[in-house]
Amino acid sequence: MSFFSNFSSDHCPGTITGNPLNGLCEKVCIQAEKIFDAGIIQTRLEGYSVALENPTPSNPTYPLSFISARSLSSEGTVTGLNVERQTDGQCARIQATITIPVEIVYLDAAGVEGKSTGTVSITEDVLMYVPPASVMPFTVTAIASCVSPDGTWDTATNSFTISACLTCILKVAMQVELLVPSYGYCAIPPAQEYSQEVCSGFFELPLYPQGKACSCK
Repeated sequence: MSFFSNFSSDHCPGTITGNPLNGLCEKVCIQAEKIFDAGIIQTRLEGYSVALENPTPSNPTYPLSFISARSLSSEGTVTGLNVERQTDGQCARIQATITIPVEIVYLDAAGVEGKSTGTVSITEDVLMYVPPASVMPFTVTAIASCVSPDGTWDTATNSFTISACLTCILKVAMQVELLVPSYGYCAIPPAQEYSQEVCSGFFELPLYPQGKACSCK
């Protein structure tokens, strides 16, 4: 059982059926990240140079042959942030560099497969909503995904030149205490253990052959 296989309780997460007010029992203050604005950025990078960091194995035989590259996590690092409020007081011009850690898989000249880390960075200049001035500051964060199917080894710089597809979501957020309606604590059902029935089908066979004997003539 789990949340998604047991909807017998109103205190389990899931689709609401009937009156949504049925079962509400309290107002709860929770600490959460409130997203004031968010925007998605999708772009394709061509001829982007990625320097290798921390190769494994540590001493590959050069030159290297590119296999693939993809982001190591969904978090991008925001640096060089500049927020310039516009005259309307609600929107701001946000300039920032988003850096995404990536893992590169390659084959060295000796035929040994290796991995290395690197980074891919993009600079963005966008218009987004920002909350009015308050004691608690807002933050600009990014989640990102990057994948590269093509790359070539550059002997002169000891780096890969790649083509990459990049998706980034830029968010204006703040840690806040929110007052929300609650149905009470979640009712946690027991987890259903996974078991592979290796004998399934075998135990269902009859002990001896069934049916009438027939003539071979």
